[in-house]
Amino acid sequence: EIQIRTKLVRYWSYIKSVAIRIGNDILEVEGSSDPDPTTDLRYWYNLEYQSLSPMETLGGFPIIMKKREYSHYKRGLEIDLGSKFPGEKIDVSAWKEFIRVDFKNASADSFGNSVGLLGDFHTGKTLARDGVTVHDDFFRFGNEWQVLPYEDMMFHIVEQPQFPKTCIEPEDPQGERHRRRLGESTIKQEDAEKACASLTDELDRKDCVYDILATQDLDMAGAY
Repeated sequence: EIQIRTKLVRYWSYIKSVAIRIGNDILEVEGSSDPDPTTDLRYWYNLEYQSLSPMETLGGFPIIMKKREYSHYKRGLEIDLGSKFPGEKIDVSAWKEFIRVDFKNASADSFGNSVGLLGDFHTGKTLARDGVTVHDDFFRFGNEWQVLPYEDMMFHIVEQPQFPKTCIEPEDPQGERHRRRLGESTIKQEDAEKACASLTDELDRKDCVYDILATQDLDMAGAY
């Protein structure tokens, strides 16, 4: 089971932390803007903050801690599921305050019955909790999969909003305030495209450009 926690910034949001449960073990990872190269990844094991030694396993699967040498901001870890699902991994990376979760070589054996924000594994349909209704409105879809009171809260602290309060929606990205901010932006479309040009994956390149324009931070290209 995986839960994410997001933070809203005007008309966009980002994943600020993720909690992953395998068996009886829970791992929570949070981003940090601290560029100190001696600062390790911020994480909690079974709701307890870990600061002295790196984790070695989660639910019996080995964990590999990672850090890119060219950037003090890039940290992460990899949960190797290969002992049960050959070649499969859960990759968690942190870039400053931003968290990213990737499922490497995910198969129907491991994730075929998964439900939630990623949609149906086989069709990609954004199914509601009833397994039938398809949500085309992503705001409604997000609220549909908000953690409910009878479901386990896997984070070490409770933050608002919690059900029955709904998720906070962003500003209208086409609104007057957003247009005014775009006019005041110092980083333009061509600057972002240049910073992301080395990315070979088209979707990554598109996301990279959007992230730079939203945050007004050219360093965001390093998250990819």
